[in-house]
Amino acid sequence: MEKKNHWKAWLYLAPAIVLLLVFTVWPIINTLRMAFLEGYDMGQEIGGASFSFGFDNFVNVVEFYRFKSCMLTTILLTVITVPISTMLALVIAVALNSIKFVKKTFQTIFFLPYVTNTIAIGMVFMAMFNRIPVGDTYSYGIINNVIQAFGGEPINWINGGSSYAANIAVLSIYIIWNALPFKILVLLGGLQGVDKQYYDAAKIDGTSRFRTFWRITVPLLSPMIAYVVITGFIGGFKEYSSVLGIFGPAMGPGNHEVDTMVGLIYASVGEQQGQASAAALILFVIIFAVTMVNMYVSKKKVHY
Repeated sequence: MEKKNHWKAWLYLAPAIVLLLVFTVWPIINTLRMAFLEGYDMGQEIGGASFSFGFDNFVNVVEFYRFKSCMLTTILLTVITVPISTMLALVIAVALNSIKFVKKTFQTIFFLPYVTNTIAIGMVFMAMFNRIPVGDTYSYGIINNVIQAFGGEPINWINGGSSYAANIAVLSIYIIWNALPFKILVLLGGLQGVDKQYYDAAKIDGTSRFRTFWRITVPLLSPMIAYVVITGFIGGFKEYSSVLGIFGPAMGPGNHEVDTMVGLIYASVGEQQGQASAAALILFVIIFAVTMVNMYVSKKKVHY
């Protein structure tokens, strides 16, 4: 009887399967195809043109004058933001798990950035760090106003003439803040599943809070920590909306100073579909390699 009713299950799944095939599977296959077609142009293909198989698209992407800077910015943002956001999320999750009063309120507050449009958040950050000329002086955002209130000199964070370090600092703050809600949610869920007997035994032994955190909480949360680290690295290498939200289509205070690999795919070589596909495959290989390394390390460090 079960086998006779299998067709009903496939019928119920059919709409989702069709959508996945059209919007996920086919684009992946088409990207692979376009990446190896030299000088590919969709308009010419529709007109009946044919293209030879080769690796010129990959060579052109690697030799593109902004490839190295885009790769450097992507790696730098990932290396800075993933460890910091993970550590902050762990500390906040532990703090939230230890309080009872207004716990749900704080959970809601920390979760708000996750359900807010990233471009809108980027525009808010742009206003916070902005510097607008007003006559012979400047009107500063709230960040520089706070710096001045403590006697410091205002910093040109994101406007023309600002340094690369200042741009990376603003982007890192934005990405860390935006990444916290998801990581806090995952880690807090893991903490709530930890058996309280471990902590009771630690109290009886007179173990310090730091040692309890390091020897009990971290090992028991290691599967969740590994998960948020791996997904953090994947998200870091795909970073794009934060740069777009703060700096706009210029992807920098001037012209593509803080462009990322995804920005390279969309803006720099996007008009040449073959090269854009090749760049997407290069990024996929990098993300896959980093993920495999993370999973290999996790096998040795994670306690299930």
